[in-house]
Amino acid sequence: MKDVVTVGLDGTPESLSAARWAAHEARLRNARLRLLHAWVLLAPEQTAAPSPGSQDQNYWPHRIMAEARETVRAQEPDLPLEEVLATKDPLEALTAVAGESDAIILGSRDLGPLSRYVLGETGLQMVTRTETPVILVRAQHATATGRDGDVVVGLSLHEPCEALLAFAFDSAARRGVTLRAVHGQHLPAHAYNRGGGVEPYAAEVTAADTRRELDEALRPWREKFPEVRVEARVELESPAPALLHDAADAGLLVVGRRHKRRLLAARIGHVVQAAVHHAPCAVAVVPHE
Repeated sequence: MKDVVTVGLDGTPESLSAARWAAHEARLRNARLRLLHAWVLLAPEQTAAPSPGSQDQNYWPHRIMAEARETVRAQEPDLPLEEVLATKDPLEALTAVAGESDAIILGSRDLGPLSRYVLGETGLQMVTRTETPVILVRAQHATATGRDGDVVVGLSLHEPCEALLAFAFDSAARRGVTLRAVHGQHLPAHAYNRGGGVEPYAAEVTAADTRRELDEALRPWREKFPEVRVEARVELESPAPALLHDAADAGLLVVGRRHKRRLLAARIGHVVQAAVHHAPCAVAVVPHE
């Protein structure tokens, strides 16, 4: 553990929501919160504090940092803070501190009536390239008071998920909430009759077999985190919609992204893509081998 949570700031309402969420996360982890804003330097920094009337071209970066600081202090007055104003490309600045952070927190823009969210270029590249968990926060999650919602984690039963489960169980334990472990499972071809309907017995057998696999995958983690209440859920539908349905009232959705160094072009799978664009709650993307 690095005991540092980093939040990227860009002056938008979404980044302030991310700052509030990050402050809550840092308190849960007993960690230091790093506030980071990066911009290309437009003029030499002034020695005196900039003001709107001074026409300092670097006034707004300082204003963004001050607003975030005040927002965090109002919520977590005793939280250790570190402020970083980096005169470089935001992706470069975030990448530089990712390795010394337990998590990177970023805002994600809401498209309103379209019920989807936009992950900006910097956020997309951080999600696809870093080995540090990246948590994406929506603007409507501005407050982190009261009871935390449940943690939902989407699991594949066909590849290692240790890093993903470690993050999910740890998040649920720190919040004192239920962990819902969800696996979406397509029905096999023989489960359908000639008329295109589903054979109930075949569906029951598939669900029971998959549930046993899921329970076995969760068993060592239940033993490691006995205080965490776990709900294992097998949904007989595609993984992406299954996960979104179960995350409808959650506080945090945790999904995994395979970190393949051999790939020349970083990318995200369809489940992660569905989560970051459509999940109604904060989304943690956890890299794993």
